[in-house]
Amino acid sequence: MANAKKIAALLLEKYPNPEIALHFSNPLELLVATILSAQCTDVRVNGVTKDLFKKYRKTVDYADANRETFEGEIRSTGFYKNKAKMIINCCKKLSSDYNGNVPSSIEELTALPGIGRKTANVILGGAFKKQAMAVDTHVLRVSNRLGIAHSKNPDKVEEELVSQFPENRLTKLNHALILHGRETCRARKPDCAGCILYKECAWPEKP
Repeated sequence: MANAKKIAALLLEKYPNPEIALHFSNPLELLVATILSAQCTDVRVNGVTKDLFKKYRKTVDYADANRETFEGEIRSTGFYKNKAKMIINCCKKLSSDYNGNVPSSIEELTALPGIGRKTANVILGGAFKKQAMAVDTHVLRVSNRLGIAHSKNPDKVEEELVSQFPENRLTKLNHALILHGRETCRARKPDCAGCILYKECAWPEKP
């Protein structure tokens, strides 16, 4: 069985201060950026939000946005029609129910239109500095290959990782797993030869 504690120690040794790749200055900006990041690179999202955040500064700005205009502004992130609908509807809910503020609990966040556990955990860990494990495609792939998760269901993987990793290091380990997935344990052609976790890895397909 994979040693989660050893894996955690090795990851934080390589990535002692891992940071979220999305650029933001407040919870609202991170919420918008995270929705835009679905099926899109963080680099592209950061390029779009650089101008977007100058125009849309408050929740009401998004809530009252012209749908077609907003779609055009986020078009390059892909799936722009659905993303525009999600962001506008979410911000309408924030304006009507939360006085324009982004809530800081998993229950309230996941009750917002278009916000699932992954997005909620990104916001909790990044904007509110709470300990959270956001399971994206990198975390899902890496954790299953390592043998510290055994499911394709992100919610179940989140439960498995939270139960094994140190509670006070969840957010750092979350970011470290993402970086490891991007740099080493890639979906295609993973760099097993250069992997610091090779000896701890349970992936049957590793060379």
